[in-house]
Amino acid sequence: MTDHDSRPGHSAVVVGGGLAGMAAALELADAGLDVTLVEGRPRLGGLAFSFRRGELTVDNGQHVYLRCCTAYRWFLDRVDGTPLAPLQHRLDVPVLDVAHPRGPRLGRLRRTSLPVPLHLAAGLAAYPHLSLAERASVARAALALKRLDPADPALDGIDFATWLGRHGQSRRTVEALWDLVGVATLNATAPHASMGLAAMVFKTGLLSEPGAADIGWARVPLGELHDTLARKALDSAGVRTEMSTRVRSLTRAGDGRWQVGLQGEQLTADTVVLAVAQREAHALLPHGALDDPDRLLDIGTAPILNLHVLYDRTVLRRPFFAALGSPVQWVFDRTDASGAQDGQYLAVSQSAAHDEIDTPVARLRETYLPELERLLPAAREARVRDFFVTRERTATFAPTPGVGRLRPGARTRAPGLYLAGAWTATGWPATMEGAVRSGLSAAGAALATLGRHHDHPLKEAA
Repeated sequence: MTDHDSRPGHSAVVVGGGLAGMAAALELADAGLDVTLVEGRPRLGGLAFSFRRGELTVDNGQHVYLRCCTAYRWFLDRVDGTPLAPLQHRLDVPVLDVAHPRGPRLGRLRRTSLPVPLHLAAGLAAYPHLSLAERASVARAALALKRLDPADPALDGIDFATWLGRHGQSRRTVEALWDLVGVATLNATAPHASMGLAAMVFKTGLLSEPGAADIGWARVPLGELHDTLARKALDSAGVRTEMSTRVRSLTRAGDGRWQVGLQGEQLTADTVVLAVAQREAHALLPHGALDDPDRLLDIGTAPILNLHVLYDRTVLRRPFFAALGSPVQWVFDRTDASGAQDGQYLAVSQSAAHDEIDTPVARLRETYLPELERLLPAAREARVRDFFVTRERTATFAPTPGVGRLRPGARTRAPGLYLAGAWTATGWPATMEGAVRSGLSAAGAALATLGRHHDHPLKEAA
């Protein structure tokens, strides 16, 4: 066994090469520490990655971010990826209702440049999927939301549906607006979502500044951003990356430094950041690091199902849309990003997919191809060249009521040991934004303990 050592007070090991781990590693390296990042997979990016399928480069699932996602935008800037994942000029979400009594009906959720909350007024007034009374009720609920503090522990204890019901939201309003946004951002329907997390999403995304909810997404495979460019940034920062390598043990030596056991090697470090899923973190945590480590096992998970369809012709003439009156949730055109040479490749993203995550591919095909033909008439004449499925059974932590009290902060009781991951206490749901924020928080806490001057890239997270 070899021993990789570094100067006392200057070394750090980050366990996990997802967005949280990479953010932590970059911040620690930028502050002058000798950083080693250890990742069990042969690639970086965690649960936001790409793979090859024939001629296509496919993302495991469609990932988007919002203008208010300042941490993820920092990450894109840091890896020189911002031009490859541009934001909309202004929020514009096409919403197609195929269950309307008078036939399919297209509406749009849009904003203007007016101050909050007037920026949404014109779009809401013209939104055809709600009645006039329902639109008025949404406006009243939005004003009530604006007065809430998402960090209030009382909000974490109730579900979003209960709060919406208390504020006069009809079943149709929940379906056509609140869940349309909430399922995609929280990975849960309103009855299963913490009101604290829902308040955070809607207050930050829709009611903080006019452009906060403008949508951005990668116009290249995610692997180009989260693996290729990220690895280049890590290399440039001097981070040593160990891929396809699992951490087997984490112990403290007599001198107070950390011993990180790998297969055939032991790393010695002053600082360790565990940036892995909650169950993996629980397995590695030394005794006494948390008051009640089993709470990590009580943080549930929620699945996301993605359907991938390659047609022999163009069937969708817009970048994406959301659907009502159909099991289909969100559909994105990924043709150019995937490298498809002809035809059109669509990705269908299905969040909160507990009921379908284990459904056989043949049955999913029987269900969703006719639904896409209902939504997209041009698909009725098209030939399906390929249909396949990606399943992330533990895509996110479950944002259930009460989850807030289970999520630990970055610091542990063990000196020099920190936690990162979207499941930690970021205040955000399980998003790319939350993951990056957690890494920055862990790095900031470590640098403060080491007495290093640190200009945190996000002032509110310092």
